[in-house]
Amino acid sequence: MNSLTGHFLVASPHLDDPNFEHSVVLMVEHDDEGAFGLILNRPTNNLIEEVWEFIADSKCPTQRTLHQGGPIPGPPMAIHGDIAYADRQIVDGVFLTRERDNLEQIVRYSSAPFRLIIGFASWGPAQLDDELEMGGWLTATATREQVFLDEADQWSFVSGRIGLEILTSSLKPRVIPSDPTLN
Repeated sequence: MNSLTGHFLVASPHLDDPNFEHSVVLMVEHDDEGAFGLILNRPTNNLIEEVWEFIADSKCPTQRTLHQGGPIPGPPMAIHGDIAYADRQIVDGVFLTRERDNLEQIVRYSSAPFRLIIGFASWGPAQLDDELEMGGWLTATATREQVFLDEADQWSFVSGRIGLEILTSSLKPRVIPSDPTLN
């Protein structure tokens, strides 16, 4: 098994699950025991202040949007760019925290990019591997820049990058333009 920790998943047309339609999933963990990921491009109609009472005993300092990380309910967590408040690193410069004090510090004081997320995606042992084998998912290595892209552009950018990787690996062109649509 090749771990997809630190990779993006994008649902292929063969995955018939509306929970993941046009979503970019950042894989936080993938091993023999299962997989855990967070949808990055699913803002909710709710503000962070609506879950702030679970994080801090003070007034919420932001009017930013809360994100839905997947179909499984879960506590608030953050994908962010500040190592000082990290529970773990996912890719270079991208961290996850679930710890309440760290969440408060990220929202209140950090100048690093972040998304506060509720909910997550999870797969049992070998479940994700089976879905990959059946063609349900397309993958790409995640980067800090792409993790924090504007969520409105994220799916198009990541799926376009995957398409370009598929084309270049099958066609093996000598020169690849930086924007193939201008060709």
